[in-house]
Amino acid sequence: MMHRILIVDDHPDAADLACMLLSALGHECRAATSGTEGLAAAAEFAPDIAIVDIGLPDISGYEVAHALRATYGPSIYLAAVTGWGQPDDLRRAQNAGFDQHVLKPADATKLRGVLAAAERAHPAHPA
Repeated sequence: MMHRILIVDDHPDAADLACMLLSALGHECRAATSGTEGLAAAAEFAPDIAIVDIGLPDISGYEVAHALRATYGPSIYLAAVTGWGQPDDLRRAQNAGFDQHVLKPADATKLRGVLAAAERAHPAHPA
């Protein structure tokens, strides 16, 4: 199943690498390096999966998740990919609307895991 995937990470190399990998797997991908840029890209791109870093330079990934969830409801799968892994961080990610919390680094195995979880959550989701 092909997905439209938005990567929001303030490290341009990480965002671009994730997009290259996901594109090589047959998905359409856009990268953004700030929360504001990510929300603008989402408005134009309408992703069905968003992989969002929590620590962004302008607005937090939690705020991005709230905004995406308010716009797309349950039709978007939200994965937090972050270095923040304490129990309170997991709780905050859930409260913000994230479906999944993944610790960095987001390597190929972890990105494939996000895709698999998204497909389990939305088995009939149109691409």
